[in-house]
Amino acid sequence: MTVEDAASSPAAPTTRKPGRRRGFVDRALTPRAPISPRASLIAGVSIWAVVLIVWSVLTYGGVMPDIFLPSPTAVIERAIVMFGDGTIWPNMWSSIEVILLGFIISSVVAVPLGLLMGTFRIVQAALEPLVNFIRYLPVTAFVPLFILWIGLGLSQRVAIIIFGTFFQQLVMIMDVVSQVPEDMLNASYTLGSSRRDVLTHVLLPAARPGIIDTLRITMGWAWTYLVVAELVAADSGLGFMSMQAMRGFQVDKIFLAIGIIGILGLITDSFFRLLRAKFAGWAA
Repeated sequence: MTVEDAASSPAAPTTRKPGRRRGFVDRALTPRAPISPRASLIAGVSIWAVVLIVWSVLTYGGVMPDIFLPSPTAVIERAIVMFGDGTIWPNMWSSIEVILLGFIISSVVAVPLGLLMGTFRIVQAALEPLVNFIRYLPVTAFVPLFILWIGLGLSQRVAIIIFGTFFQQLVMIMDVVSQVPEDMLNASYTLGSSRRDVLTHVLLPAARPGIIDTLRITMGWAWTYLVVAELVAADSGLGFMSMQAMRGFQVDKIFLAIGIIGILGLITDSFFRLLRAKFAGWAA
């Protein structure tokens, strides 16, 4: 190449190392690209800060009356009073008891039954039509029937949680198990595994991450059904506390009950995330 050719040819693009800010933007806008724990924390805190700012503007700025939307200060003061005099604790423990009993009973039955439905076509063919029919029925419509059949008290509230979560768990666990690759099963049979070995040592471990995710998701649904379970004929619980507060126009008390349910839900969600990391960390 002559000197004239070199002078007339376009300059080769220079490769520059992206700066720290540019690298963060690229990762944030790249699908499923990992981000640092610090960036994750900042993003989460920023959203909460925006929510708090909007809430404060609406309440302290007089845009929304206190009868409709209490200020953050009013909710905090109500929390201090109720935690201080101990009136909140019986309602919290009552709701936790209902959730744990209903969810554990539902999961103990749904996990093995869903495993069977996803494994054996005959079980799926027999149960899936009925399960799909029932899971579309509204839980609230069965509250009067549960009161008639079971009566008032803890059993009736637990039954609502079970009814609201059990059939959803069945379908989701069945789908998780049925999505295990067929090649894994064929390879196991080729290596001499029995049908029982394939079920216990191939299907169940392969479906374990999805099963734990299913339990985490349906636990969130269980918390949403809690208020339905405690709205009628209950004498304790966070839903019962909300109903009492509504009759007295104590909106700050309602917001406190909602906030506690949200915090308890986050705790159970974190528990299942830790459970997945411990027993299915290979699938992360």
